[in-house]
Parts: sequence; C-alpha cells; structure tokens
Amino acid sequence: MAHVTVTIAGRPYRMACGDGEEPHLEELARTLEGKITELRGSFGEIGDQRITVMAALTLADELVEARKRIAALEEEKSELQLAHGAAQASSDGWTDSVAQALSRAAARIERVSHQLGGAAAKEAAGIFPQDGEPAS
Repeated sequence: MAHVTVTIAGRPYRMACGDGEEPHLEELARTLEGKITELRGSFGEIGDQRITVMAALTLADELVEARKRIAALEEEKSELQLAHGAAQASSDGWTDSVAQALSRAAARIERVSHQLGGAAAKEAAGIFPQDGEPAS
C-alpha cells in the first residue's frame, strides 16, 4: 500500500492509497484546496473547519448535480436509441416498399417490351392486321 502526503487548508495529511493511486489522490486534494481558496476569497477567514466543511458541501453539491446530469443524459441516450431503432425499422420498410415497386415496374416494362417486340416482328414479317381486326 502506498502513502502520500497532501495539504488541505494549509495542513499536511498523510494518507494511504492503492499503489499507483497517488496522483489521483493528490489531484483530489488539489481540487478541495482550490475550492477552499475560492471560498476564502468570497467569505474571508471564517475558520478552517467551517471553510473546509463549506468546501466539502460545495463539492458534494457539484457531484450530485453532475450525477443528475449524467442520469438525464443516459435517459436521453436511451430515448435516442429507441427513436433510431424505430427510424431504422421504418427506413427498412420503406426500402422494401421501394424495391417491390421497382420490381413491379421492371416486370411491366418487360411485358410491354415483349409486346412491342412481338408487334415489331410481325410488322417486319409483313403481317398486318386487316381493317377491323385487332392487332395481336
């Protein structure tokens, strides 16, 4: 187990932490010290214990607000994922409809092409319908 000494409100504190966690613990102490310095600038000297408690409460408030924001963002993410899934399903259905319509149109074009091809072949062979006879 590692040990690190941090300074909070001008006092050194020796703390134990997991190996490799020393920089993280030092960063946490700097964050708390920064909040204490900020509050001292606003309120002046009101006592180390009181200013430290105020700093801790302020940081706890920021943490609670951050957690609320994270929860709201996670909810929004879930809603967006659901909407994306619905849009994807709708898009897939639309794609299928378009593909079916194109397939039907291609079949109709093919039929017309055969009909026109048959009429052109008859015309080329000199077979013309007599007046009043339907063209076959």
